[in-house]
Amino acid sequence: MKIRTELVDKFSISGVQDKISLKIHKNELIPTDKDGEFILKPIPINPTPEFNDDVPANEHITLQIAKQVFKIKIAENSLIYFSDGELAFISKRFDRKNNKKLQQEDFCQILNKIPENVGKNFKYDGSYEQIGKSILKHIPAYMIEIEKYFHLVIFNYVFGNGDAHLKNFSILESDDEDYVLSPAYDVLNTSIHFPAESRLALDLFTDFETESYKINGFYKRLDFLELAQKLKIKKVRAERFLDEFVMKKERVYDLIKVSFLSDEAKKRYLELFDDRIKAIV
Repeated sequence: MKIRTELVDKFSISGVQDKISLKIHKNELIPTDKDGEFILKPIPINPTPEFNDDVPANEHITLQIAKQVFKIKIAENSLIYFSDGELAFISKRFDRKNNKKLQQEDFCQILNKIPENVGKNFKYDGSYEQIGKSILKHIPAYMIEIEKYFHLVIFNYVFGNGDAHLKNFSILESDDEDYVLSPAYDVLNTSIHFPAESRLALDLFTDFETESYKINGFYKRLDFLELAQKLKIKKVRAERFLDEFVMKKERVYDLIKVSFLSDEAKKRYLELFDDRIKAIV
């Protein structure tokens, strides 16, 4: 963990993607520096190592798979075309409702991970166990939300999201004025763009490695079952979440094949997905 957070300059998808805040004015989307309703992400100007033009389509299809196949609540999103034919990703902000801004805190804020405290790679100074235990502490209906969180952690692993850091998980004010896990956002298969990146942005555990991890050097089914135990999730429930990804893989294949990804990106996406499925069987 020390090497990851203190010594390594992170070259990640979050470091190359532009995010443009938009609002509707006279039936048109216009850029704005306040009261934004949507977030626009064009093809990165600073290119990723591979498949740069596929970044918007990647985020769109990955979130659609999360929603349609695995019933994960997501930030509503779509793809749009600029006048020159370039594709861009757009999502609706979920921290706005009836002209009211909902309170939202990410886990850098909750865990007080800031550059002044832990250095420039502060977003990566933590573990998924640490986030989970914070959910148990801060969310009243934690047994519901901790399962949603666990499901999303597995999803990120299976779908190659190697940049699911502390800022990409947050809690959101609910209609009952308490807090719930926010919809999934900034979720895409980063590994097709950054082949050399780690399988996950954070370690699963704060100060622990399973024997399986020591032997294999990557996370497998037993590691996720161990995480579930640490987060007070029943083993039968954890196994059901893991098995779901295997059982629904044909539906994933079907959606990838009709996505806006290029043919080569589709091929690489499916290869990586199949490899991760083998790890959790």
